[in-house]
Amino acid sequence: MTKSSFEWDEKKDKENQAKHGVSFSLAQYAFLDAHRIIAEDVNHRTEEDRFYCIGRVGGGIMTVRFTYRGNVIRIYGAGYWRKGRQIYEEQNKIHE
Repeated sequence: MTKSSFEWDEKKDKENQAKHGVSFSLAQYAFLDAHRIIAEDVNHRTEEDRFYCIGRVGGGIMTVRFTYRGNVIRIYGAGYWRKGRQIYEEQNKIHE
């Protein structure tokens, strides 16, 4: 991964923590997973393309919604969601 920085809206971060129990500062770590998956988010597309990063953070698989703005990754949402975990396990051939 090229050198990138992260940004997010502080209000949205607090809302995400209340709703999903995950801070955006923690969500950054999903991008460090060597087995992470980047997928296009076709359901939340607006004037800019949106993506999912699905990667291991701590003891679970986290899904992070984001967009690229040059070398800046702007985070919009994050959580430990079943669908992301299923995709990660299928793509990485993990059988539990």
